[in-house]
Amino acid sequence: MNILKFGGSSVATSARIKSVIEILKPYLHENKCAVVFSAFGGVTDTLIALSIAALAGDDTYKDQLRLLENRHLDAVKDLIGIQKQSSVIAQVKFTFNELEDVLHGVFLIKERTPRTLDYIMSFGERLSAYIIAEAIKDQQIKADYLDARKVVCTDNQFGHARINFSLTNQRIKEHFASRDSLQIITGFIGSSASGETTTIGRSGSDYTAAIFAAALNATSLEIWTDVDGMMTADPRKVKKAFTVKEMTYEEAMELSHFGAKVIFPATMQPAMVNHIPIWIKNTFNPAFAGTKISDKSNGKNLIIKGISSMDKISLLSLQGSGLVGVVGVSMRLFGTLAKENISVILISQASSEHSICFAIEGSKTKHAKDAIEKEFLYEIRGHEMDEVKVEENLSIVAIVGENMKHNPGTSGRMFSALGKSGININAIAQGSSELNISAVIHEQDIAKALNVLHEAFFLSDKKVLNVFLVGTGLIGKSLLAMMEKQFNQLAKQNKLEIQIVGIANSRRMLFNEDGLSFSTAVHQMKEKGEEMNLNTYFGTMIAMNLSNSIFVDCTSSEEVTGFYESILSSNVSIVTPNKKANSGTYQKYLALKAAAFKRGVKFLYETNVGAGLPVINTLNDLLISGDKVIGIEAVLSGTLNYIFSSYKKGDQFGDVVKQAKEKGYTEPDPRDDLNGMDVARKVLILSREAGIPMELEDVLVENLVPADCQGEMNTDSFFEKLAKHNKSFEKLLSSAESKNEKLRYMAVLKDGKTHIQLGSVNDQHPFYSLSGSDNIILLTTERYHERPMVIRGPGAGAEVTAAGVFADIIRIGNYANN
Repeated sequence: MNILKFGGSSVATSARIKSVIEILKPYLHENKCAVVFSAFGGVTDTLIALSIAALAGDDTYKDQLRLLENRHLDAVKDLIGIQKQSSVIAQVKFTFNELEDVLHGVFLIKERTPRTLDYIMSFGERLSAYIIAEAIKDQQIKADYLDARKVVCTDNQFGHARINFSLTNQRIKEHFASRDSLQIITGFIGSSASGETTTIGRSGSDYTAAIFAAALNATSLEIWTDVDGMMTADPRKVKKAFTVKEMTYEEAMELSHFGAKVIFPATMQPAMVNHIPIWIKNTFNPAFAGTKISDKSNGKNLIIKGISSMDKISLLSLQGSGLVGVVGVSMRLFGTLAKENISVILISQASSEHSICFAIEGSKTKHAKDAIEKEFLYEIRGHEMDEVKVEENLSIVAIVGENMKHNPGTSGRMFSALGKSGININAIAQGSSELNISAVIHEQDIAKALNVLHEAFFLSDKKVLNVFLVGTGLIGKSLLAMMEKQFNQLAKQNKLEIQIVGIANSRRMLFNEDGLSFSTAVHQMKEKGEEMNLNTYFGTMIAMNLSNSIFVDCTSSEEVTGFYESILSSNVSIVTPNKKANSGTYQKYLALKAAAFKRGVKFLYETNVGAGLPVINTLNDLLISGDKVIGIEAVLSGTLNYIFSSYKKGDQFGDVVKQAKEKGYTEPDPRDDLNGMDVARKVLILSREAGIPMELEDVLVENLVPADCQGEMNTDSFFEKLAKHNKSFEKLLSSAESKNEKLRYMAVLKDGKTHIQLGSVNDQHPFYSLSGSDNIILLTTERYHERPMVIRGPGAGAEVTAAGVFADIIRIGNYANN
């Protein structure tokens, strides 16, 4: 014997009911079975709404009742042949007349008792099971309609009636013993000893199916719903959730207690007692195996089986010196809550007995607080106990799995994953069975927590990095191209998946939580994006609250850097080639470092100096390992190095600068390179990284822009005036060449002071052979004293800068994977 149950979503329309009948046909040939049906999708809620309207004296309930009747009559016409429709239609109309009479009574006397509401709600299952039974019979299948009130016996606790199992089991066995036809059973309802209609709780149709399965010692119980089984997490919040093939009754009960609504704890009790396996299957994907719930589980490779959550939770705390060592406090506390019919979801108590906290449904908060403070009135007045502390707008996230007890470090992995994502935990609870670890967190963090934990336990070999990119110029576009090219390689070798979830330039911005295509992201932003506003952009980014979020700033905007501290404080890492933040005030530089450290996120800016060259990381590694910087010499401007490497005897300096601009080496205004401020910012950052507190004005800079070339003027005017100074630069070149030296624009840090100037170096100096747009940095430290460490390579260009930014993003991903 197999017992099958189909929920409201499975029978919401005539087309779905036809699909269900097709699902049933193979069972009829294989084994004897019985089927429990819920009301058509949404009907129970409609019946409750009708009763509320009637109770309020709102006669529009009659219109809604007609619509409900028409829905059921339409189903009859769709499912049953014309020859047999009339008797079925007559019965459906008779049933609706009965419902109309009850509702009219409620309307007249303005009273709706729990007994009446149970009777009203029973019409949903009675109508659906009857119509479906007639539709099955119309296909020449031997079937009978069974009103469960004939066999399911309950007490008279209306709304949540308790089952009289001995009498119910007896009646079910007697009924089935005398019948060999397919039984189509109403879910959700039963009857009291006096014959009154009762309901056994919402989602009671699952429970009905379990009751029949236990009474008939069924081979299996199949719950057919609209999902592919018990999932590792809520697929609406965790897109990478997948079906768990097998789990134990206990695991399923824990998950369902904490919000997994696929199956309810009461359903499992009769099946569990009788060792009947439960299958969760999908009506819309019947070929899929689904989930098997039984005594044993073969998922040995999974530490946990699922992650579940509950929203709209409040945490109440009782604390004070009067709790310490006092016997009976807990009994009084929870006894008070029990008397007020308030269910406690989670309990956490300090070993000192100084405090105890517990979680309840948010809607019961005030009721619980008032009741507790009344019970402990004298202790509170005597200052032995504080007033009840309430924290609202919370959620509970729970990981569940029997294998946790065999895997040390499970709780550590859970809390580490939450901590790395900046999710604060308000309370923790774990049973001695080690089947469940629960944590109370802020409601706004629940989606992020579920995704973080799902990655940590089910996708632990892969991390998704959610990137928010601002700046789609040469560097930004090069970065997108690299991400696309390396996507598969990163997934395979580094177990990282990068997705662009936000993108913006100075004009437009666009977000997509599911990720934008690397190749079309910029085009989509221009076509579909909204007007760019920095406050809106960063507000949206923070509100999305995605795990492993990284903000990438590929602009040179100082305004953007003004948001860095709040971004880091919101647990979002930052990667940037933008030097403005780290070369601002020293106080701001320290504040950004502190914000990143406090929140456990990364603030990476390797490309601030030397584009893609490993300068800052190398310097930091030296310092962390105990080395000390004695001095730094560097050529840090690829533009100026190109100019002075190209400048030869016979050339006009102004022409060399113009050629550099035409080849794209300079800024749109070459004076932004020649004034040395870009180099000043870079050497300032290196000085600060070396541990020297310094402001930008402390850097002595030789400005190569002649005085009369400064001020407001267009580029043509600048080159015109620069030509007048060719002789001056020619003298510098001749002087260097006469000594067999070459001109270099160099930054020097020595004895805690920094200066930048144009000078010449001989052929023994490492800078002598420098060519093109290369940068070079000489680090003289206590370890590298006689022979300084040399870092040399391309120091400018979109490709190498983007590569450095990309490397920093991957570095954060590798950190997230640890």
